[in-house]
Amino acid sequence: MSTLPRGSTVRRDAGLYGYERALRRAGLAPIAGVDEAGRGACAGPLVAAAAILPDGQRGIVPGLADSKLLTEKARERCYHQVVKRALAWSVVVIEADECDRLGMHVANVEALRRALARLEVRPAYVLTDGFPVDGLEVPGLAVWKGDRVAACIAAASVLAKVTRDRIMTRLDAEHPAYDFKVHKGYVTELHSERLAQHGPCPQHRMRFVNVRRAAGLEPSFEVGAELPAEELAETLGCGQPNPEESR
Repeated sequence: MSTLPRGSTVRRDAGLYGYERALRRAGLAPIAGVDEAGRGACAGPLVAAAAILPDGQRGIVPGLADSKLLTEKARERCYHQVVKRALAWSVVVIEADECDRLGMHVANVEALRRALARLEVRPAYVLTDGFPVDGLEVPGLAVWKGDRVAACIAAASVLAKVTRDRIMTRLDAEHPAYDFKVHKGYVTELHSERLAQHGPCPQHRMRFVNVRRAAGLEPSFEVGAELPAEELAETLGCGQPNPEESR
């Protein structure tokens, strides 16, 4: 899962639909894109989505882009267009307790696999965002910043992000003390303040160091323990990350 099929090339200026065009020229269609939302959050579920866009004008989604680059209203518009136009699409939700049980990387890969398995149309090729996913039973390619350069991944990104944002808004009504509808479970200053005041709720991921600390537990440094995005950035000497970029 490291290179395009032999004979396929994608020019740098090919645009968002360049990968799909190259793969179709090589006889590899339909093409599925998969992506997830919520990997870097310390509360709420992980959501993965898969999408297959049709060839031709119908497969061109107006305003489609990486979900993190779109406003909330633009994401909602793209969501409805993807659902309307896609040959097939699916969404999978991995709840916080299962994320804790599996660990985030394993949960992430499992979610992507499940999303692909639920597609009603079997893809001939799969594009994934950032890292390869084994065990897909079809060939595929991991694309760096794939949600910015491949339309099917961007479509999956929108499906996952909008679905997760809706879930976090509903969870805000169940746990109003945390303002989930504002920060969507990511490690922001507001979320950290509420977590310190109220301790974790059942939607928090107990593998994360900041959540364990708020619960009065010793930080776990066992294999598989998670580090929240802001602490990881501090450890690596980076600046504060944008919660939306944490996925």
